[in-house]
Amino acid sequence: MTRYALTLEYDGRPFMGWQRQDHGPSVQEAVETAIEKMTGESAVVHAAGRTDAGVHALAMRAHVELQRTPTPFRLMEALNALLRPNPVAVLGCEIVPDDWHARFSCVGRAYEYRIVNRRSPLTWEAGLAWRVPTDLDAETMHVAAQRLVGRHDFTTFRSAHCQSESAVKTLDRLDVYREGDRVRIVAEARSFLHHQVRSMVGCLALVGQGKWSADDLSEALEARDRAALGFNAPPDGLYFTGARYP
Repeated sequence: MTRYALTLEYDGRPFMGWQRQDHGPSVQEAVETAIEKMTGESAVVHAAGRTDAGVHALAMRAHVELQRTPTPFRLMEALNALLRPNPVAVLGCEIVPDDWHARFSCVGRAYEYRIVNRRSPLTWEAGLAWRVPTDLDAETMHVAAQRLVGRHDFTTFRSAHCQSESAVKTLDRLDVYREGDRVRIVAEARSFLHHQVRSMVGCLALVGQGKWSADDLSEALEARDRAALGFNAPPDGLYFTGARYP
């Protein structure tokens, strides 16, 4: 068996998320189907993160084990041809050691959330960003975001359907900055809870609109109660941007 590491880019709009679902298409299913068409093997593809329905990826890391041993370039080219018309692309492929695991070897994950801060509706970016029509103060959002950096119990920012054993996570980075009418939020941690990034972004948007203060954000965190959450941002603007390995 040969283990291949893949770097995937995908538009999450047509999918129910990364993981295989009984009630709709998934990115995992699309990639596994393409692999089976090429090799005749029914293989499982493991990913660094399990993105939700409508969430995108710029560089999702994944791996698959195959009995056949095509060159990484040939595997990448074949998968890109067979994945059409799904909006999924293999950006890179390499052979890795048998003990390398896309999920369990990962020591850091990064997400970016994109907000378009304007009154006009979105056209080609519909589904690819969250439009917030009221003015956002990105500097105030950034200052408040630092209240969430570090090791905390993130129960307030955790989906009721989260399967993680503990709500305690260490958030390494949460930066907010503006580029014209775009507000970008970058989050980095070893791992995240289900809906954690979207929940943090939703509350930071309340801060940017002047509806919440930094103290309100801290109180929500300290409440350790999902009922204290201000708002859960939509999946449209969320992108998995990278995974880090030793």
